[in-house]
Amino acid sequence: MTIFRDHNVSPIEHDRAVEDKRRHRQLVEKAIKENLADILSEESIIGQSKDKKFKIPIKGIKEYQFIYGKNVPAVASGDGTEKRGQFIGQDKTGDGQGGQAPGNEEGDEIYETEITLEDVLSYLLQDLELPDMNKKNLSEIMVESGAKKHGYQRHGINPRLAKKKTVTEKIKRKQGRDRATREAGIEEKIERFPFKNDDLRYYKIKKSFKKQSNAAILCIMDVSGSMDSTKKYMARSFFFILSQFIRTKYTNVEVAFIAHTTTAKEVNEFEFFHRGESGGTYISSGMNKALEIIEKRYNPANWNLYAFYVSDGDNWSEDNLKAVKAANDLCDICNLVGYAEITNSYFSSSIKDRLVKGVDKKNFMAVSMKQKQDMWNALKYMLKKQQVG
Repeated sequence: MTIFRDHNVSPIEHDRAVEDKRRHRQLVEKAIKENLADILSEESIIGQSKDKKFKIPIKGIKEYQFIYGKNVPAVASGDGTEKRGQFIGQDKTGDGQGGQAPGNEEGDEIYETEITLEDVLSYLLQDLELPDMNKKNLSEIMVESGAKKHGYQRHGINPRLAKKKTVTEKIKRKQGRDRATREAGIEEKIERFPFKNDDLRYYKIKKSFKKQSNAAILCIMDVSGSMDSTKKYMARSFFFILSQFIRTKYTNVEVAFIAHTTTAKEVNEFEFFHRGESGGTYISSGMNKALEIIEKRYNPANWNLYAFYVSDGDNWSEDNLKAVKAANDLCDICNLVGYAEITNSYFSSSIKDRLVKGVDKKNFMAVSMKQKQDMWNALKYMLKKQQVG
């Protein structure tokens, strides 16, 4: 086998293992980006462990090498514009039929590598080169972070029993009794000296508190009949990446799912991605439901709020103005409001244009996706716009 190397590089710098690791890392990163939607489309947004492993198919790397030709007059050289697999000249040793010879070359080596969810996010976020998120200065609350032993007390629960301190109290009581017996001239008798309730001592616990940053993610989606399984497949991956990114920036994160047609309601994660309904679409109903949930559970003074809406862009014309107003209201209280439109290549909707023109806020972003390959660019655009505050 012949390996081409740059002879201007010193032997110390050209470490074969380091080069292999670098190329392997590049292949893994490329495979993650190409299979992003497939990797994450079936994963749960709630309760996902960072140690969860994914299998990713990766093509093997082959070294350059010379191979023997057939040494016949038909052999020809190329001019540099040829592509892999293209025939140059014509092989006269075959059956005389001409055309492409039967395939007799090895196929690409495909193998699977395992990678954890934490590693997937690390690759993605490293490529994005994202800034810190713009957090609200006041959206922190004091939460209990632990407890420390702080002295002793006479009453408590059994798990907090201070055994050494209890034995010490018993010994002190016995010594006091012995001293009193000697002073009274009473002859001591050897007998059992049991514990009494007065001997028991328990640890006194002092709770410690710390400031904790909080975030709430409101996932809103149109579940009318026009949102088919393919669009929901992309939506799930889109919501997953956004939620995982936000989890890396905040200590405490809660997620709410809002499904709507002409009316909206809060549902669990399974219903959000698997239920389908007929009927029309009022985009404002989903956004207004998010405003209602925020008012009840997530005080903007204590929570960093992120609202993400996914739709196929279809909306009844009489609802367009209401949708624009609801989007503006969300922007007034949220750190970031994102609108993602999943459309077919032949479909063009006016609702995205209306939102872009009607919501003139820096924390509002709108993106379009026609196929899963578009999702990566959409995510990069949406998250990079979240600049340092």
